[in-house]
Amino acid sequence: MTPTFPDISISTDRLVLRPFDEADVPALADMMNDELVTAWTSVPHPYTREDATAWATRLAPAERTAGRGLVLAVTEFLTQRLVGTVHLRNTDWRVRVTEVGYVTAPWARGEGYACESVQAVAQWLFRDQRFERLELRTAADNTASQQVAQKVGCISEGVLRNAWIARTQTEDGGWTDIRTDLIVWSLLPEDLEDLAGETEQMADAGGYAAYPDWA
Repeated sequence: MTPTFPDISISTDRLVLRPFDEADVPALADMMNDELVTAWTSVPHPYTREDATAWATRLAPAERTAGRGLVLAVTEFLTQRLVGTVHLRNTDWRVRVTEVGYVTAPWARGEGYACESVQAVAQWLFRDQRFERLELRTAADNTASQQVAQKVGCISEGVLRNAWIARTQTEDGGWTDIRTDLIVWSLLPEDLEDLAGETEQMADAGGYAAYPDWA
């Protein structure tokens, strides 16, 4: 039987990371229609309410129940407003390795939410789930996501050449695919320990790690 992550919520001083529900659909659709999200992820464009409903109610829960990973909505503790999402994927249960992706809503950028949520998930993975490695892949020109990786303590391991398709806007306002490299990052338990106590000093511009399986 394939192992699965528990159906959990994770709290920080400012955030609650929890499973998506149908009430998140309007905010999720708005977030995923942002230009930077369109550029750096493979989400459908335009991202419709139907896409958001399918993700929140069917596809995201299936990531956990199938043993592939875990999808969490990132919300503000005080307002309960959706500020982003964190997605664990490509989980290898034998070697205790998984890959993380994240998106930050346009209005929430610059507040350190991506760093705070990724660090909280990493702490939970390493301490409660006994994982030994967290991987992250960022497009070569996606500096915001690279800053998040650096600030949570990830180590850059190399470049996967020509390994990703990003999107760029054309003069007529449309979108076209462009090939790009991916930078591979990793975080180990000892890397995270070196950053203990630094969460409050973190700030980010809003990151968009690769999401090849959004549909």
